[in-house]
Amino acid sequence: MDYSTGQAPGIVASSVSVEIGGYKALTGVDFEVGAGTLMGVVGPNGAGKSTLFGALAGTVPVTGGSVTLLGDGARRGALAYVPQRDRVNWRFPATALDVVMMGRCLNAGLLHSLGRRDREMARRCLERVGLWDRRDALMVELSGGQRQRVFVARALAQEAAILLLDEAFSGVDVGAQEGLVRVLQSLRDDGRIVLLATHDLSNLARRFDQVLCLNRHVCAYGPPDEIFTSEVLEELYGAHGVEFARDPAGHGGRAS
Repeated sequence: MDYSTGQAPGIVASSVSVEIGGYKALTGVDFEVGAGTLMGVVGPNGAGKSTLFGALAGTVPVTGGSVTLLGDGARRGALAYVPQRDRVNWRFPATALDVVMMGRCLNAGLLHSLGRRDREMARRCLERVGLWDRRDALMVELSGGQRQRVFVARALAQEAAILLLDEAFSGVDVGAQEGLVRVLQSLRDDGRIVLLATHDLSNLARRFDQVLCLNRHVCAYGPPDEIFTSEVLEELYGAHGVEFARDPAGHGGRAS
């Protein structure tokens, strides 16, 4: 799907705050992201990355500010959320093809009768992520990287304009990470918006167009080769961040 003309998707977060049981999980988060962007969301444990994704997806109530999905991103089924691995029941006996076909149900509605067009769409989506030959494999039989690519294929079958991937690199080896990044970059090149939450600060400049540094509030937002100053890293990670800034080679950061 090409969003270069017409209703290109967009996200606008305006002073987004989330309070959960009296705890301020997010405070005054502001950013805008447009079509054709691969964006990393980085920050320590407890920084609010998953909470932010929930707020964008509408599964976590926003207690202040607003989230606006623009253009094609605002239609039903246009946003796909891939949760963290530990939130998925891997024992559920579903094949890779079953999971991708679920994306067709999300796109057309649960009462939609799946037909030839849906199966053809599922085939194309699995081919795009390089897993059509594993279509009959149970999810539990796949590697971590393959599982993540199946979920990306499900998002494609859903015809999502916006993809949110929460810790997609967790438990995935470096080679599989690079394969996943190539798939996500190709989706970016199609005009989609892809947000990926990650703890991994390595290769940020090479992988992402924009990076949102989050620690319950926005510490910095912009191109990765510009925003990783020692001040920002200290705000994110404390003294450990300062050490990172002193030796940034190969990690996507730089000293100020």
